[in-house]
Amino acid sequence: MTISQAAIAIVGAGPAGLTFARLLELAGIDYVVFEQAESALWADKHSSSGTLDIHKGSGQAALKEAGLMADFQSLARWGVPVKFVDLNGNVVLDTVAGNSGEDKPEIDRRDLQKLLLGSIPASKVRWGFKILQVQVDSDGSQSVHCENGSVESGFRLVVGADGAWSKVRKLVTSAEPQYSGTHFFTTFLKSDNPHYSSLTSMVGNGNYLALNNGRQFFLHYLGDGSYHLAVGMKLPETWALEVTKHHGPSTLWQSLLRYEFAEWAPELTDLIKSSTHTFRSWPVYSIPKTSVPWKHTPGVTLLGDAAHLTEPTGDGVNNALQDSVELARCIIKHGIDDLDSAVVEYEKAMFPRAIEAIEKGQWFAEHLFKAESSQSFLQAATSR
Repeated sequence: MTISQAAIAIVGAGPAGLTFARLLELAGIDYVVFEQAESALWADKHSSSGTLDIHKGSGQAALKEAGLMADFQSLARWGVPVKFVDLNGNVVLDTVAGNSGEDKPEIDRRDLQKLLLGSIPASKVRWGFKILQVQVDSDGSQSVHCENGSVESGFRLVVGADGAWSKVRKLVTSAEPQYSGTHFFTTFLKSDNPHYSSLTSMVGNGNYLALNNGRQFFLHYLGDGSYHLAVGMKLPETWALEVTKHHGPSTLWQSLLRYEFAEWAPELTDLIKSSTHTFRSWPVYSIPKTSVPWKHTPGVTLLGDAAHLTEPTGDGVNNALQDSVELARCIIKHGIDDLDSAVVEYEKAMFPRAIEAIEKGQWFAEHLFKAESSQSFLQAATSR
């Protein structure tokens, strides 16, 4: 067992954990970040994530407070084209992100990750540390236990920024993520794809979305010129696992195309058929609204998806960055010797936002992921 010299342990090196780490770094408060990925290079190579829109009042405000706004602006894309189409590829709405007055530039998730990682000392991140459990010890401090048997103890506060399947969450609530009924499969379409030239006219440097009868087809332009493809549909929770176990991913995709997208335009389904890159299986989960507020537990709190996992709404990373800023502010205000008061104040302000975020996720689950068509979703969104 190793006794840490840092007062605060951050579990998870995603946007929430790293933003929080950066703010502690600026304040001169010692911390350590635990991340299950083997290295920053491994995390980048195995990333299957697309693009994020960063909102002015939350995500951008957090990056500004972290002293990273200029670097963010050099990487972000403003005025991103957004196109909704029907299953035949006919355009329903062709617009530009932010034309309603909202300031929501986009950045690739991996670029945001690199930006945040580069803002803290490399020595502060423990790579390859897959958490088995977080434990409250007899002296009231917290210890972090790794699956490889290593343990670091003596922390005054453990902050769970470890996403949907948070191990830290278990210390504050028994709530578990619940399957939404929607399952996505994602991949990248790069310049070596035979249909790449058609993407430049279909999607350009923006986003392309098609909805029909509970099925989704999303294309997002990335900063390196590739496209992130996400195909979603209503499936039983264990469906993909059972099919791939018995038949393999090739049979899985042929089955999906044959039965789920048979009526869709070839210009869309050909993009799926022609992909030479691995598809990532992504069943969508959310946390029930009854998970918050939780009873305060000294020495532990949560950020981002660990605290309020929702269906994708475009707000997830922004809520996570806002959590990071608010917790850091409370810690700086109360000082390292009164972390409990800091956490109580943070959680009191965060809980109402968490409930609002979960309710919005439920709305998206009903109106986006179950939409009869792109038109019906846009009508619902306008009414909302």
